[in-house]
Amino acid sequence: MKKIVLLTAAVAASLAMSTAAKAADGPLEYRVLATSRTSTMEKELNGAAAAGYRFSKAMGGKSANGGQEVIVAMVKDPAASGQGSLKYRLLATTKTSTMQRELQEAGGQGFILMGLTVGKTELGGDEVVTILRRDD
Repeated sequence: MKKIVLLTAAVAASLAMSTAAKAADGPLEYRVLATSRTSTMEKELNGAAAAGYRFSKAMGGKSANGGQEVIVAMVKDPAASGQGSLKYRLLATTKTSTMQRELQEAGGQGFILMGLTVGKTELGGDEVVTILRRDD
């Protein structure tokens, strides 16, 4: 039991040091995207990716303007070079069986799941929204 605690402490210390070293390298840049339309969000994600940003976190729900939106935080490390070209795809559906099929198809095209949330449809129902990324 003591070995597990020591190993956990060592891993935590290592992560803390690497995070501190990363922060010392320079500031990160953030971009927040928010929209109620998944097609718009996909365009905005791909536009941010072209500018060097990468997906970080997502959530869905009521935003500050009072509407139901998908909100995505993206991050850019200006010091990083050679990040490559990324492509994002959003999938949104009310049926889990449809999401399963669409995820399988996207996986076959090289996309990986980055995040998911629940959003509101234009008709007021709930839909599952997934964010996928492919390194091009």
